[in-house]
Amino acid sequence: MRKNTLEKIENDYREAIRNKFRIEKTEGKHSHYLSNPSQALLRDLCWEIFSSNPKDEDLSVYRNFFRTDFKSEEDTSTKYTDKFKKVGGFYRGEKNPANITTVDLAAILVDFQPRPFNKFRKEIDPEDLKLIEELRDTNFPKNDFFSDNLTDEVEIEKVADLKSEEQEQIQSQESELIQNQKLESVPMPIVSVTSVVKEDKEKPENIIPTKLLHIGIVTFVVFGLVAAVIYFAFFNKQCMQWSEDHYEIVDCSSKIEGNFNEIIRLDKDLLDFRKIKACDTTTCFLTNGDPIVWYGKTANGIDFFNDNGNGLHPENKKALHPMTGYMFSKYLKGKICE
Repeated sequence: MRKNTLEKIENDYREAIRNKFRIEKTEGKHSHYLSNPSQALLRDLCWEIFSSNPKDEDLSVYRNFFRTDFKSEEDTSTKYTDKFKKVGGFYRGEKNPANITTVDLAAILVDFQPRPFNKFRKEIDPEDLKLIEELRDTNFPKNDFFSDNLTDEVEIEKVADLKSEEQEQIQSQESELIQNQKLESVPMPIVSVTSVVKEDKEKPENIIPTKLLHIGIVTFVVFGLVAAVIYFAFFNKQCMQWSEDHYEIVDCSSKIEGNFNEIIRLDKDLLDFRKIKACDTTTCFLTNGDPIVWYGKTANGIDFFNDNGNGLHPENKKALHPMTGYMFSKYLKGKICE
């Protein structure tokens, strides 16, 4: 039996959408948009799909993604063209978006079912993931993804390869230094000073081991400095951890005493995500009624946030929900701000 954790189901959802994209870009009716999914082409495809009688659940994804309602008389996605960069990057496998709404929009553009993620999660069978397995077993060329933009994963992999090459060179230098030291430690036969001077003049190669030793030491120091710079530049500060009411950038290997929250990969989009103190004077809705406050249930009650983050409570990993009039009346009406 496969254990379907929330993270596992999310990964299956993302993988199935990417595989559906690979099929649609060559065989689908929108292949002319998806064969090379630039931001502009994905924007135009989005407009075409939502202009033709979209479903309520798709309109909800549109609203959460663009923070505005879809208007048939106006292409509201045009001024948000840059937001499709994340969708294209997701298709190409460059990066998994932290916000599940981005993945839901990607599912709409390739007509993946079931969607959105909440529906997918409820319909998935713990014993039989037939849809996922069929898509996973589809054979695609290994170079199917595009290479017009280098991803963070590729950059890190190159740095790791560089470190590996440097370590091999350092080990080689160390081995050579040890061998030279052994040669220099061999007892020399007792000869006259004159003969030694004469032999040294005739064989200048006797000074080579000393030079190699100096060169080896310098090389070792240089490579050590390069490795240190690479580590602190690329690896040292590439993670973050939830701390009370916000995410803090931390070392990936650090352990903050008393903080038991998971250390996750750095996502700059979540650095503005905050837990807030809400009361009856807190603005929870836009003038058109759209929520700007999200809530999540905890063992002690309700927590409120300024955004939906990646769709999950950063501490208990339960789903976040947009504020409603009912929830406002139940938890915030009459509550005085501290």
